[in-house]
Amino acid sequence: MKRSTIIRIDSINAGARTLEKFLGFLLPCALALVWFIPLFWMICTAFTESSTRMSLFPTTAFTFEHLVHVWTSVPFDRYYVNTIIIVISIFSVQFVFITMAAYALAVIRFKGEKLVFIIIFMQIIVSNDILIIPNYLTVVDLKLADNKLGVMLPFFGSAFGIFLLRQQFKTIPLELRDAARIDGCNTWQIIWRVYMQNSHTAYVAFGLVSISYHWNNYLWPMIVLKSVEQRPLTVGLAIFAKSKEALMQWSNVCAAAFIVAIPLLLMFIVFQEKFINSFVRAGIK
Repeated sequence: MKRSTIIRIDSINAGARTLEKFLGFLLPCALALVWFIPLFWMICTAFTESSTRMSLFPTTAFTFEHLVHVWTSVPFDRYYVNTIIIVISIFSVQFVFITMAAYALAVIRFKGEKLVFIIIFMQIIVSNDILIIPNYLTVVDLKLADNKLGVMLPFFGSAFGIFLLRQQFKTIPLELRDAARIDGCNTWQIIWRVYMQNSHTAYVAFGLVSISYHWNNYLWPMIVLKSVEQRPLTVGLAIFAKSKEALMQWSNVCAAAFIVAIPLLLMFIVFQEKFINSFVRAGIK
């Protein structure tokens, strides 16, 4: 093959690699822009004086008036407390359950292990909305309707969390477990000192997924909870958006949405690197 032909092929390959890198950079930027524009629009509308239209580029003065008005006219402080109780309680119970289940599936060898894992994995495919009717009937039978425990009960187990943590535990060498057992550690000490200590990123990732899902969950709490004292943020926001006070008052609606969304945005900004790394290390694309 002539030298000129080789140089031409190398140039074509270099150009293809450059184009691939450019597209690989351009596509995430485009997706990020699509996600960012509605958020930016909401914030601009929430903090401008105009209240009858949504403003992508505000033309009026910056103000906290709508934020203060929404916070004082709607019991968002009560809604925040209810939401935090629900979210933290669910995650705390899930933390214990998924740790024990993931350890059993990743480390312990028992008859029917693969079948149990397949059954758990299949639950990831089933949407929670499909189970609303049987879950509600169960909650009513347990006399937990209009009770925060009734909202939390169906979510104390997490198939996704078990799968994610199992994948993480399987990357930890069994020699570390054996060494800990030789040093006199029992099973609980091995889980704590070997597996949990080496799975911080997986726990952070699952925590973000669990907290964001239950923070934003609307349909199930709306069905179970009826009284104002028990409502979480999502139900309170939906009821406020439909009220006469918020009718066509886009600044008030956006201010209420900002109050609900800002904790999750800050949490993701702080933990985004660990969140992404956990999925990469677990082999989930």
